[in-house]
Amino acid sequence: MTDYILHLADNALILGHRNSEWTGHGPILEQDIALSNISLDLIGQARHFYQYAAELLGDGSTEDKLAYFRGPEAFKNCMLVEQPKGHWGTTVLRQFLFSAYQYPLYQQLASRDDEKLAAIAQKSLKEVTYHLRWSSEWVIRLGQGTETSNDKMKDAVKELWPYTQDLLTRTDGDLQFNWQDKVQNIFSKASLALPADVTMITGENHRQHLVEILSEMQHLQRTYPNVEW
Repeated sequence: MTDYILHLADNALILGHRNSEWTGHGPILEQDIALSNISLDLIGQARHFYQYAAELLGDGSTEDKLAYFRGPEAFKNCMLVEQPKGHWGTTVLRQFLFSAYQYPLYQQLASRDDEKLAAIAQKSLKEVTYHLRWSSEWVIRLGQGTETSNDKMKDAVKELWPYTQDLLTRTDGDLQFNWQDKVQNIFSKASLALPADVTMITGENHRQHLVEILSEMQHLQRTYPNVEW
């Protein structure tokens, strides 16, 4: 159970960090702010999951220790969230693929007997609903835009699709069906095709991006442990 909570937390933290790389660099100020807010939402979700994981571990762990003092080998996130941000189309497509998974997942978790897990999922659903709507609109907008923007989205699909099997590894058949249905619906509106004959990427031997993320993200805490501001 604790491993699964950490999986949820690590997914949210790493994607929140990746999205934050756009702060101050978005295509327009409004969308810069929108993606920054999505980053904050995801990091906030990660905090709640880390707090619960620390409670379950009962070994003196805290949310900060779990986020900043575990090495890459201990992180349990899916590989999709750690991929480089790429261009704007890559980022919004990645957010869409993840939100299309996160939304039905949180719906399931919100009805679990585990009251704390259910409460976190229920609280986060409003945020994820917005994330899914925002990213869906951008995928359609870019897919239906110019020939150049459509080509860029097709390239983004080719780049990210191999990581979708890993994204869905810990899900049941119903969630996978819901995810596939949502993705197919939005892709159809965006004039994008689902890839065929793709070699999926899984396993722990493709984690160099995570090493780089943690090196940057954990630098301050590891350099000045227990610092008070």
